[in-house]
Amino acid sequence: VQVVESGGGLAQAGGSLRLSCAASGHTFSVYTMGWFRQAPGKEREFVAAISWRGTNTYYANSVKGRFTISRDNAKNTVYLQMDSLNAEDTAVYYCAAHRRTFSLESYDSRATYADWGQGTQVTVSS
Repeated sequence: VQVVESGGGLAQAGGSLRLSCAASGHTFSVYTMGWFRQAPGKEREFVAAISWRGTNTYYANSVKGRFTISRDNAKNTVYLQMDSLNAEDTAVYYCAAHRRTFSLESYDSRATYADWGQGTQVTVSS
């Protein structure tokens, strides 16, 4: 699966952004998809994941209640709606596909995912 992220930009604290991740290549609908982020000088960290049919979603504690992951398998796209943004959300955001089909194993681990995109920058000003 090849992925391309978009939708990043500059937002005010308390504002919202919606990221998109467009996929191509292998059948998109058989893969769990994940969003990760990496702030300057920090490790890439898990943000959210969604199962292949979209019936299961998972979030990092730091974004729970503020971010929503969703997918549209007809459009081969996964989304990350980000609300109530704060300065700590500033990072490059990446999406990726799980290495295995029909699997949620270790959904919050970087090593579980392959086919990373180039990322999209999100900057939140306070």
